[in-house]
Order: sequence, then C-alpha cells, then structure tokens
Amino acid sequence: METVNIDRAKTNLSELLSRLELGEEIIISKGSIPIARLVPFRNSSNRRASLGQDRGRFIVPEDFNDPLPKEILAAFEGD
Repeated sequence: METVNIDRAKTNLSELLSRLELGEEIIISKGSIPIARLVPFRNSSNRRASLGQDRGRFIVPEDFNDPLPKEILAAFEGD
C-alpha cells in the first residue's frame, strides 16, 4: 500500500484509479498525516460471485407492468 500526498493524488488521479482497478489500495496524506484510503469499489470476481444469489427469493407479480390504480397515480401527481 503506497502513500501519496494530496498534490500527487490530484495530478495523477487517472494513474491511481488504474492501480485501484488492479486491486491496489492507496493512502492519501496531508503532510505526514493519512487522511483517506482509496480502495477498489468492487472486484469483478466478487461481482460475478454475487450474481444470482437472491434467485427465487422474490417473484415478480404478473401485474407488475400494469398501470397504477387511479388513487395511487393521483398521489404521485399531487392531485
């Protein structure tokens, strides 16, 4: 894990983001005091493993795409 100062982080943001995509973590410091830790938002391997984990827990009702009842539609439209 590398530590970079704020100026370097601003100047090299694209490079730092590329390194995050590869799974690296980076500390941003102000002077010698760490103020933030940049971590990858999500690894693609974790995303793939989570797809479909809730399959079967929710059934889409048959009337899902039907128009809303008039009273509910009126509430949305402020009537």
